[in-house]
Amino acid sequence: MSAGPPAFWQRRGLPAVLLLPAAALFATVAAARRLAYATRLRRAPPLPVPVVVVGNITAGGTGKTPLVIHLAQALAAAGRRPGIVTRGYGGIGPEPARVGADADAAQCGDEAVLLATALAPLGIAVVRAADRVSAARALLAAQPQVDVLLADDGLQHLRLVRCVEIAVVDGSRGLGNGWPLPAGPLREPPSRLTRVDAVVVKAPATVAVDTRGVPTFAMTLQPQRFVPVGPAGDTRAPRGLDTWRGQRVHAVAGIGHPDHFFASLRALGIEVVAHAFADHHAFTARDLAFGDDLPIVMTAKDAVKCRSLALRDAWALDVRAIVAPDLAAHVLTLLRNADGR
Repeated sequence: MSAGPPAFWQRRGLPAVLLLPAAALFATVAAARRLAYATRLRRAPPLPVPVVVVGNITAGGTGKTPLVIHLAQALAAAGRRPGIVTRGYGGIGPEPARVGADADAAQCGDEAVLLATALAPLGIAVVRAADRVSAARALLAAQPQVDVLLADDGLQHLRLVRCVEIAVVDGSRGLGNGWPLPAGPLREPPSRLTRVDAVVVKAPATVAVDTRGVPTFAMTLQPQRFVPVGPAGDTRAPRGLDTWRGQRVHAVAGIGHPDHFFASLRALGIEVVAHAFADHHAFTARDLAFGDDLPIVMTAKDAVKCRSLALRDAWALDVRAIVAPDLAAHVLTLLRNADGR
């Protein structure tokens, strides 16, 4: 089963070279699209509240959703009233739609449900739609008290007028071979990183990225605890990080870079039996029937898709984004400037 991005995206070998004609076409079409929005031929009117976009210029996961959760919590703690708009990748339900913590991930998308679950205690609304402008309008109509919108994975959604752009980079992969899709991982050219308001590099940072003076921040996803994977109202208590130290578990990851998750478990002293699935994989009970009594540990993003599977001993690793220096303070300054405060 395939999982994670193609290995050839990290080097300029023959498989990538063969895809260069398709990559040239992709880059040309993307550049024409950016020009249309830059000349305001296609851009929607600005929204009545500022928009902070979090995204990346490469295909695959970089940790955008944990960062959005971190920023929403920090902005709320600072007195702002954030709302979240997201594509809801993989969702098949009607849109725009408000996403609740108990929503069906198959209908709303796994990342949208993860956002809603994490932010429900703060009462922060999450609305999903492929058209983030319609999502934003629906959210503001239902929640007029919202004074700032966070757009998860919206860097290329140019129709959405924004006042702050944050690009997230996987520090272990950087920009890969530096070529556009499908020959490489790039959705936009590397120079795009020099035109955002902040670049966040997810640890481990082993590859240098040229940001040319743009404020750069380091993000670590810090494990907190293991929480039970079950339906709403599950009464099992969370477990500590040392629960399975020195023991074997089935580690399940259907994310952009499964190896990152497996490495985080090994760092906790856990012996990992790794099961990598494609990003956004729709899990069934058969996928997780491993034929033994070992516990199953998965990512929080995968857990929202597995809550209805009646798994006997399944747990999700709860992580928290730690960002240094203080990204939220930087964003608040930019917002005050945009508000004229």
